[in-house]
Amino acid sequence: MKLTRSRLLLLALPLALGLSACGKKDEVGAGAETAAPIAKIAPPTGKAWTDVISATPDGGYLMGNPQAPLKLIEFGALSCSHCAAFSKEGFPKLKDEYIASGRVSYELRLFMLNALDVPAALLATCGSPEAVIPLSEQFWDWQPNMFTNLQKDEARFKALAEQPPAQRFTGIAQLGGMTDFFAARGIAADQGAKCLSDTAKATELANRTDKATKDFNVTGTPTFILNGKNLEVASWQELEPLLQKAGAR
Repeated sequence: MKLTRSRLLLLALPLALGLSACGKKDEVGAGAETAAPIAKIAPPTGKAWTDVISATPDGGYLMGNPQAPLKLIEFGALSCSHCAAFSKEGFPKLKDEYIASGRVSYELRLFMLNALDVPAALLATCGSPEAVIPLSEQFWDWQPNMFTNLQKDEARFKALAEQPPAQRFTGIAQLGGMTDFFAARGIAADQGAKCLSDTAKATELANRTDKATKDFNVTGTPTFILNGKNLEVASWQELEPLLQKAGAR
């Protein structure tokens, strides 16, 4: 029987830590003709668009103007080094200039590249919807520590593959330092333990990853979708000109 991604994520670990790396795009998105500039859109009185965050029906977390004419989705994996690079190099400007203008909304949809992403996503989404994007950004900054921690005991890491899903997720989170990372940011140990044991949510995360692959041809991370179109770029240097071309200027 052919295993779906959800079954693989719940039943197996990567063969080596190197498989946690994310994919790179082979093409730079082309796109349509340059659109006319879009005027800035004022936020609600007393608020900034960057403070407006909500969960979406598609399992994502949206920051900014829900009615923004340019709707940007990032499919990102918390274990992905390219996602971490985008978080450092591009997200601050995306947030402060593009999302804040009301012209661009940003939706993060967590993508399960491998079994490391499952416990990381379970913990990142364990609190309020408003916390998911900030926690994810902080996690990407901290990410190298996770790999350092896991490499200290690769034998134990590989042995976790034999454990049932809930125990495996907890074991990876503890071994990688994820539990302590999120505990220091408001996800208490007992709360985190409950989220890590939620195999139904883990399956939902994996199923949404399957859906992203089918619907948007997401084969690596980060993948950026603008108004329903896969831009086929993976860096801020490639993404920003496409946002400007679409009218965010």
